[in-house]
Amino acid sequence: MIPELGHFALILALVLSLVQGIVPLVGASRNSMALMAVGRPAAQGQFFFILFSYVCLTWAFVTSDFSVQLAASNSHSATPLMYKITGVWGNHEGSLLLWAMSLSLWTVAVTVFSRHLPEAFMARVLGVLGWVSVGFISFTLVTSNPFDRLLPAVAEGRDLNPLLQDPGMIIHPPLLYMGYVGFSVAFAFAIAALLSGRLDAAWARWSRPWTTVAWVFLTAGIAVGSGWAYYELGWGGWWFWDPVENASFMPWLLGTALIHSLAVTEKRGAFRSWTVLLAIAAFSMSLLGTFLVRSGVITSVHAFATDPKRGLYILALLVLVIGFSLMLYAMRANKLMGGGSFALVSRETSLLGNNVLLTVASASVLLGTLYPLFLDALNLGKISVGPPYFEAVFVPLMTPVVVLMMFGPFLRWKDDDFVAAARKVAPAFVASILIGIGAAMAVDHLTWRTALGLFLAAWVVLASIQLLYGRLKERAGASVGSRLRSITASWWGMWLAHLGIGVFIIGVTMVGSLDQHLDVKMQEGQRAELAGYTFTFRGAIDADGPNYDAARGIIDVTRNGRAIATLTPEKRLYWAQGMPMTEASIDIGPFRDVYVSLGEQLETGAWIVSLYYKPFISWIWLGCTLMGLGGLFAAADRRYRRLAERDAKVGAGRSVAGAA
Repeated sequence: MIPELGHFALILALVLSLVQGIVPLVGASRNSMALMAVGRPAAQGQFFFILFSYVCLTWAFVTSDFSVQLAASNSHSATPLMYKITGVWGNHEGSLLLWAMSLSLWTVAVTVFSRHLPEAFMARVLGVLGWVSVGFISFTLVTSNPFDRLLPAVAEGRDLNPLLQDPGMIIHPPLLYMGYVGFSVAFAFAIAALLSGRLDAAWARWSRPWTTVAWVFLTAGIAVGSGWAYYELGWGGWWFWDPVENASFMPWLLGTALIHSLAVTEKRGAFRSWTVLLAIAAFSMSLLGTFLVRSGVITSVHAFATDPKRGLYILALLVLVIGFSLMLYAMRANKLMGGGSFALVSRETSLLGNNVLLTVASASVLLGTLYPLFLDALNLGKISVGPPYFEAVFVPLMTPVVVLMMFGPFLRWKDDDFVAAARKVAPAFVASILIGIGAAMAVDHLTWRTALGLFLAAWVVLASIQLLYGRLKERAGASVGSRLRSITASWWGMWLAHLGIGVFIIGVTMVGSLDQHLDVKMQEGQRAELAGYTFTFRGAIDADGPNYDAARGIIDVTRNGRAIATLTPEKRLYWAQGMPMTEASIDIGPFRDVYVSLGEQLETGAWIVSLYYKPFISWIWLGCTLMGLGGLFAAADRRYRRLAERDAKVGAGRSVAGAA
């Protein structure tokens, strides 16, 4: 009975999403306050019914109701409660329901936190979000019903994929989906601006905090996902250029460009056409990621579905969204022209250059992801496009991005003198070159990649210090604390996010240049040496879990006779699916990780043990954390709310005057 209630609630949510998509837009076109007011309660009611539906599906998993096909396929009576709950989204149908719930949550947030917006503009935003909800809820009901019954019910379920029975999978999909779906809000604001013809700085100011929060969620989701891959897959990699990883990376790149483009549109009135296109492109890339995961065109640890019909539905939705958006964009092209003018040497030019480079980088990732699929579809053979392609294309594109990223803040808006600006940054730039080369020599790895990476990292850090020093000098008579407090939250956000990129580059460069790996056969009592560490194998013991059998290795790690850690990697065999899994054990340090995974046991009783030394790898996630914190600081800037409320009052006055 409970699954049927969940199914019925999802149908009611679809009805309300249709109401939300139609009535407010009609009201905005007729300037009817009564019709426009329908959008908020419709959005909130839709969220209630989707949440109720999700709770019903979760109940089927928690109670091991194996008459529900999804629970029978993705749960087991012995599965720990935590993984029964996360198993709800560890599959195609459940993850789509999570997607729809995330979208409705974003929509409710817009209704609550954007009450100050002009009613007509708000109605258009909610209308667009309503139609996006229609697309995903109908997709769920028509092709991917999570409440399908399995009659007769099976006695036991097949269990959740063991790869997903991990704490990282508790937060990775929700964060990623909140990021993906969050760009639908930026998309809705852009389409609402096109529909209303109001393409001034106000709509960019209204959209900017929402876009930034979505970017923070996506950053966090990608970072947690890469951390999961690092410790769960058992061979120490953190990014594999997997097609689905790429599908999350492309909207991140475009979202980064969109945030900066919105800043220029808000402050200078320029880049309006760029901003609208980037909003459309970022959401379109999110839809493309959904298509790749759910169409069956790729094989990946991230992919859920293999039914081509589902892929065709998402592909049709993608074509519809892009087609309608670009048609509307073309119709409003005359209103997108103009804006603030700027000289060749200006902050606007540096931001435009970075936007172009980020867009090209996203396009290069898209090409490398889809090209093998096109060849396969046309029966022209199968090829694999892997890290060599992406690294060869990506490094030349991102190097000028990082250089411009730190040079731009030293330039004035509209016009500046290049020689004067270059003099400001020349000491930091030259010092960065020397540090890059010197540090590469110091670690005994003087290659162009290592020197380039360390130069870029030093450039970001030194330029960031110089920027902060310059801001503090602006109020020379005040105390340091007063000067720090006077700096706006959005500036701190920019500073932290850029500094995070520098820290991230250090981590990527050092682990890419200096990591070491050794596979050895080890009997009890045997030792192995790697990167100055001694690993002593003390044998393996049984360490069975709630739904698996496991052998746990015990490995002592010492350095120069001093005990460092005792690592306990495991080799597990999950009962339901008979699937073996490797659980790595890691000694995490600020400047290095020592990483051990346990392989197969040989007939002689020896074990295959993989040893890894990963210098500075934690800095990758430290950099991502700083980026995310920077985004939160920027989104929390109170100036946006005050200015948005002022713009809304002005907009409301114009609407009243127009109606009169």
